[in-house]
Amino acid sequence: MCVEADDPGTSGGTKPAGRPHLGGKAGSNGKGPGKGPVSGMPCTYKLADPQPPAGSMEWGGHEPGDGAVYEKTCAPGKTDAAITQLVWAADPPAARVDPAVVAQQAVDKMLLRGPRIGITPKPGGKGVVGMPVYMWTAKGAETYGPNMASATAGSVTVTATARVSKIVWAMGDGSAVTCTTAGTPYRAEFGKKPSPDCGHRYTQPSSVLESGKYHVTATSTWTIDWAGGGETGQLTETRASAADITVAEVQVLN
Repeated sequence: MCVEADDPGTSGGTKPAGRPHLGGKAGSNGKGPGKGPVSGMPCTYKLADPQPPAGSMEWGGHEPGDGAVYEKTCAPGKTDAAITQLVWAADPPAARVDPAVVAQQAVDKMLLRGPRIGITPKPGGKGVVGMPVYMWTAKGAETYGPNMASATAGSVTVTATARVSKIVWAMGDGSAVTCTTAGTPYRAEFGKKPSPDCGHRYTQPSSVLESGKYHVTATSTWTIDWAGGGETGQLTETRASAADITVAEVQVLN
């Protein structure tokens, strides 16, 4: 049995009377007991097998059958040696719930989509080389945010809120446009004015491609802030959508 758990401390209301035995990895040189684990660091517990003999200090004055002895391993940091010691507990240490894991469970409940693409020229229509291209997405909870969800495990409840922080538009002509807004939908009164926040201009017609169209891909980066279990954090997810548009050259009549 191996669980990540909170320190059993005074499990069963009885404080161990004996001194904990530190494993070989506890000291900086692997020989001495070294410095004990710092309170609050992540620790895992594994039932000692075999159990220490009756009367040994690991039992802390208790008898076999009165609780059990566990191998407690704590990791001070990614680059520090793990600290292992034998501790007695009346009951198996309760599994510790990692809020970051619960946060991901909350994210999994969300329906996060790629952009609902709005673009001029419209798919099925025809644009003109050199004319301003507008790109945008609908500002829905599933396409732009905010999108919220909660998840609970044990006594830990985490709430996560997702918002699109940027959309990268791959325009199909080798260029990419990064927009930190949802973009501005085009309206007829804008005429030939460029988009104020998310636009592009094609310099060649789409006929230069074998398909005859520009394949536009919009990829959203969702930034997800979460809080719960006394901790906070941030996750990211990406979602993409695509559309094909036609851009032609202006035909000049003499």
